[in-house]
Amino acid sequence: MCFARVPFRPSRHTDPPPLTVPVRDFSLERFGHFMEWQAVVALLAVAAMAGWVDAVVGGGGLLQLPALLVTAGSYPVASVLGTNKLAATLGTFTAAMVYRRKHPISRKVALVGGGAAVTGSAGGALVATAVSSDFLRPVILALLIGVAAFVLMRPQFGTSSPADPAAPDAYRDAPERRHVARLVLLTGAGIGFYDGLVGPGTGTFLIISFTTLLSLEFIQALSTVKMINVGTNLGALLVFAVQGHVLWALGLGMSVFNVAGALVGARMTLSRGSGFVRGVLLFVVAAMVIRLGYDEFA
Repeated sequence: MCFARVPFRPSRHTDPPPLTVPVRDFSLERFGHFMEWQAVVALLAVAAMAGWVDAVVGGGGLLQLPALLVTAGSYPVASVLGTNKLAATLGTFTAAMVYRRKHPISRKVALVGGGAAVTGSAGGALVATAVSSDFLRPVILALLIGVAAFVLMRPQFGTSSPADPAAPDAYRDAPERRHVARLVLLTGAGIGFYDGLVGPGTGTFLIISFTTLLSLEFIQALSTVKMINVGTNLGALLVFAVQGHVLWALGLGMSVFNVAGALVGARMTLSRGSGFVRGVLLFVVAAMVIRLGYDEFA
């Protein structure tokens, strides 16, 4: 008797092979190209310090942006800038809300300056994705040296105010309010463009500019200045986000710590007054001059 060899066919009722799910370390991979956890912890700590500095006198990007460039260097520079803007936007908004409780925001100044800042910042961000901003470093360095000299030569700057402290809309009653409004518009747009293009030091430039324009103490100007600073951050953030240049997981994680630092810094500023802001301002400007000078000439 002969038996034909019939090829084996698995039954339709054969159990399917078990599904395998690839295991990923999302806690690290989503922060970058398998970024080490030590680097993530360092970035979160830097974000907290940057939030404190930014809430007091601006310039938090001096800490946060270089740290991102070092630890997330495998990403495009635009992605690093966008991630920095995400953390800075939330931290700055938090500081503005804290200052607002004691010194109401000047709505007219915030609307004029903030609207111009959003537009200018978006334009700067568009330029940042296409060209290098290295050519601006000498200009920024010169401006910072000028800021330091200006503050040092005017001991009362930012610590006394001829304006009525009870009137938050300082330029509303000024005799040349239209002229001041134009200056607010131009200043918001110009500093906003710089913020979208480069970033570090924007809060410092805003505080100096609007304290001078509105003849206010540092503390009185902070709530309005921080809202305008939110505009400079937001305009750039929107451009970077639309172009896919935001590392959302890393940025949101840094935002939590930036907000925590901003809360501490804003409350400390309110308790210690304008003299404290002046001292931190001079320290931050000196640090920025040293850093930019090293990058330029080293």
